[in-house]
Amino acid sequence: MAKAIGSRIRMTRLARNLSQAELASMTDVSLSSIKRLEATGQGTLQLLASVAVALHATDELEMLFVQPVQTIAQAEAVANVFTRKRARKASLRRVAVD
Repeated sequence: MAKAIGSRIRMTRLARNLSQAELASMTDVSLSSIKRLEATGQGTLQLLASVAVALHATDELEMLFVQPVQTIAQAEAVANVFTRKRARKASLRRVAVD
């Protein structure tokens, strides 16, 4: 999967007629980081986000973990999952002493 992402980054960069050096300059990272990202898909999340911004591909990155909602009930369930629940303090148990 990581290599596939690296390949997609390379294809997108080439479609925008950018060299690896130009992309590195645009993202303010080293050329070797761009080369490694394209070849192996390895890099930090920050690097991936910077490259996505430079390649105008942030929509694809934002949609990475979004699941489509099909009904109102599903939308409410998704909304309830992401709302913060109140945390409870652990209660102390009384131990009977004989």
